[in-house]
Amino acid sequence: MCELLGISSARPVHPQALLHAFRSRGGETADNPDGWGVAYSHDGRFVLHKEPTPAAHSQRFIELAASIETNLLIGHVRKARLPTVNTLANTHPFRHTCCGQEWVFAHNGLVPEIVEIARRNPLLPCTPAGETDSEHAFCHLLADISQHFHEPPAGGLATWFASLAALSDLVAVHGKFNFLISDGTHLIAYGHDRLHYREYRGEADDRVAWVATEPLTADPWQPFEPGELRIYHRGQPLVAHRSRARAATTARNAHSL
Repeated sequence: MCELLGISSARPVHPQALLHAFRSRGGETADNPDGWGVAYSHDGRFVLHKEPTPAAHSQRFIELAASIETNLLIGHVRKARLPTVNTLANTHPFRHTCCGQEWVFAHNGLVPEIVEIARRNPLLPCTPAGETDSEHAFCHLLADISQHFHEPPAGGLATWFASLAALSDLVAVHGKFNFLISDGTHLIAYGHDRLHYREYRGEADDRVAWVATEPLTADPWQPFEPGELRIYHRGQPLVAHRSRARAATTARNAHSL
């Protein structure tokens, strides 16, 4: 059911090997053949490449992996669920503008109820270009972000991230909600039930962080705790917010029995 890749580092890196391992998850070593996308920071803006075709068989992906040099990246390989149509508009990551800057977002999971919830939200700062529950969830998150995000944040970073974590918990109650989102500065990762991270020192002792649905190398990776939100800036972990998504989901399931 889709897979995610996030990179945050202190200085630009060439993640070719990591991207090739991720590419194989798009229809070769995992069943995610319905599209791929990579968004990465370059000269202060996001560059976005995506195709509604299997990443494992994409020459464009191979060429892209060889050329990328960046300190911030979000990638996605898709298993189409809602809807099952694999069009370019339904391919992650998605990009929208909010609070005067670009944001990108990619999701693993299924939250079908969020489509109607987002449509009822009068504060949506963006209109989904596709039909996915994922992009509706993205716009729903941006509506909340627009109410709390300031530069600099009035209540500090911890306050803003806590608000995002709380809303993520509420969305996660409606299904499975693992995601990566970025404002061009931070890599924000929410692991509802299936996400891993690896943090290490790179060249010149610089910090590097990887986030992926499944470990992509033989190195030691750590699983997210259920409902954990992790924030990285230039490879440095800033916040690890452990939420109550698991408790909310458990209570909901128990109530339905």
